[in-house]
Amino acid sequence: MNRPSACDVSAWIPPLESDDSGLSDSEDCDGDFERNLLCEDESTDEDCTAPTSPSATTGTREIQWETVPQQNSTKDFPVWGGARSHVEEIKQPIQYFRYFFNNDVLELIVQQSNLFYFQQKHSALNLDQNELEQFLGTLLYMSVIQLPRSRLYWSAECRVAQVADIMSRGRWEEIKEFIHFNDNSNLASNNDKLYKIRPFINLLLTKFHVLPQNQMLSVHELIVPFKGKTNLKQYFSNKLYKWGYKIFVLCDTNGLVHSFDIFTGYSEPLPGEPDRGVGGNVVLKFAQVIPSSANHLLFFDSCFSSLDLLVVLANKGIPALGAMKQNRLPGCSFSKDGVMKKNGRGSFEEKKVVIESVEIRAVKWFNHRGLIVASTFASAQPVCQVERWDRKLKKTISVKCPSIISIYNQFKGGVNSLEALISNFPIQIKSRKFYHKLFFYFINMVIVNSWLLYQRDCDFLNVPKKMQKDFLDFRTSIAQALCLQGKDLSRKRSATKAIPTQEVRSDSVGHWPVMETVRQRCKRPNCKGLTVSKCVKCNVHLCLSKRKNCFRDFHEIRV
Repeated sequence: MNRPSACDVSAWIPPLESDDSGLSDSEDCDGDFERNLLCEDESTDEDCTAPTSPSATTGTREIQWETVPQQNSTKDFPVWGGARSHVEEIKQPIQYFRYFFNNDVLELIVQQSNLFYFQQKHSALNLDQNELEQFLGTLLYMSVIQLPRSRLYWSAECRVAQVADIMSRGRWEEIKEFIHFNDNSNLASNNDKLYKIRPFINLLLTKFHVLPQNQMLSVHELIVPFKGKTNLKQYFSNKLYKWGYKIFVLCDTNGLVHSFDIFTGYSEPLPGEPDRGVGGNVVLKFAQVIPSSANHLLFFDSCFSSLDLLVVLANKGIPALGAMKQNRLPGCSFSKDGVMKKNGRGSFEEKKVVIESVEIRAVKWFNHRGLIVASTFASAQPVCQVERWDRKLKKTISVKCPSIISIYNQFKGGVNSLEALISNFPIQIKSRKFYHKLFFYFINMVIVNSWLLYQRDCDFLNVPKKMQKDFLDFRTSIAQALCLQGKDLSRKRSATKAIPTQEVRSDSVGHWPVMETVRQRCKRPNCKGLTVSKCVKCNVHLCLSKRKNCFRDFHEIRV
């Protein structure tokens, strides 16, 4: 049988439905596989979510591992059985966005916001769907044109017409303060920590669950930075942002989100299933939305992995591959790092075990230190060569790398792609309410999903890359469509002109009067006259006549 080259990992893997176009910068976030696992192995046990005790499947019986001879030890790769999505035309960016923010979502927010305002103020907020979409559009513009304070978008010095012309500052702040998602009158009798935003989450998940899936899927965690007062806040000692929310995400290699779960301190096991720890419970919860007959391949890191989880997923028809810690491989004894170091970088060992008719391969690979992965579908063979930097020789060298590690490193970083896209244009509106931060984050997640679906459709219809909208153009197109929803700007008053500072007005350089054809209000303080005279440098109208000389008073030097 003719086999592809050992270094050509893609030859062993069916092509994805959509490539990574536009995500090349975000792919680097995952970094080298060994560097990823180095960080994971150094993390404390409290950061990991998989159980270290004997699993429900293996029990307490002894597991017999066998050393795998490297001749003819290659496993057959699962054949992709999923169907490709079919599209007839490329939709407008706003149509992709409204697939997620449909009438049901908008009506929920409008009803609950009006109810919350009445409960607090005993008057009517009068928010409708058009105005809500305009508010969402201003949020997207603010994420692109970022200013340190929200009020600056309406100020004379930093006015942003895309925001200030759509809605007054007072109305915008009123909507932001009272935007709501659930009835507070039932809060006391409900133990759900996410009660205030639960209806919005459920509506969003119904849309995420039915999105067409690629073969390669990964489970990881996201950190949403937040320092406000809430019992949902987590502390992460080894992260850039130390405080925030933890969200578990199921996505493909491009970052398209298919499901998510906000961590509230504990994850309940599925009905009829034993408790496999937070990590195992979350993965099995996500497995419910993965078709079992298409040979989807699931990837996750050492915080989720266990032998029990691999066996359960295999019995559900979902082959999996994950990084593994040594204490989660009972009965498996790999050589110590010191012994493998003598054999040089690139040395590896492979062992296998059969549990409930499921064969699991575990491989330990030594680069700078020992790294362990385990899988129900991948193996060490074929071995390829990867480029790594040698500190002693001060140059790049070739290192042997087992196929199982190359595959993991290639398809595990979907969440990193998602995080990179979200961090490009985050919505940084400050709020003390915990559910506002989550709501703003999910808006960004929806924008990313919409763009990735747009890219997938463009690739399916063979639209040239130069004809596709990049992420920024796609985002601003949605913002513009939302802001103009039901908005009549024909009678909008002209923007207020910024009045120069006293230093500029009194520098006695270039301040010349000119006559305009249109009368405007004089900008000298306490003057309400209309005039056609204007200062060329200050670009403001000032009275200049026999009876009144506001031009001189405006530019005089004050001590």
